[in-house]
Amino acid sequence: MKTVAAGLLADPGTRQQVLRRFEREAQAAARVDHANVATVHDADVVDETCWLAMQLVDGATLDLVLGEQPGERFDVATAAAVAAQVCSGLSAAHAAGLVHRDLKPQNIMIRRDGVVKILDFGLVKVASDAGVRLTETGEHLGNIVYASPELLSGRRDLDGRSDLYSVGCLLHEMLTGAPPFPPEQPALLVSRHLCETPPTIASCGIDVPPGLQRLVDALLTKDRGGRPASAADVYAALGPFLPRSEPARASGGHFAAEDPLRPFVLPQGPHRQ
Repeated sequence: MKTVAAGLLADPGTRQQVLRRFEREAQAAARVDHANVATVHDADVVDETCWLAMQLVDGATLDLVLGEQPGERFDVATAAAVAAQVCSGLSAAHAAGLVHRDLKPQNIMIRRDGVVKILDFGLVKVASDAGVRLTETGEHLGNIVYASPELLSGRRDLDGRSDLYSVGCLLHEMLTGAPPFPPEQPALLVSRHLCETPPTIASCGIDVPPGLQRLVDALLTKDRGGRPASAADVYAALGPFLPRSEPARASGGHFAAEDPLRPFVLPQGPHRQ
């Protein structure tokens, strides 16, 4: 039996709508069986309290691992390996009709063996659901530092390209040590996501291959129509920047002393239907 972590969610304010949303989204998340997604094993509502049992991932979150690196950033190969594994997991979730909506370093776990796991599909939107808008009840919509323009503007028809914008934010941070737009007052941050061109990686003083800069620029396009069409496409675009012989390595204080250099494994191929 797999070890799981069970989390109790706060008592919802708009009870019935939130409980229905939770049940719907937990069932959808449980359909995703992928090496780069933390498995949802069970979910239920007891006395109007929601609980979720998920796979317990033994590792450290991306924000903690980044904080241990020189300059709080990765080299190109390591950043590409992490992002490609995220895209591999997203391709499976998107195929199941899910949009994560809350991708951020705290929701990306790196296991001791280098496998990357996406955590917390608690804010997912069932993209194929044309019924009640179960995901829009006015509650916190994830971390706006990594949120897409269409999510911040309240579009109803979110799709996987919203998550790809977040992947662009993550790549920018992994390569430069900071997200495209620094955390600040929410209204100003939202305005920047909606209207301001993000700084290039080169303007941050970091030298990366031109093809990788073009990919990050495409991911951070305001109009989702200008972004890559799918997580599988982003995975393919990251291919030239992945480690070739041995996986890239990064030190990590969150890992055992006998394994001071923890490898990032090469990602498996993206999910394809």
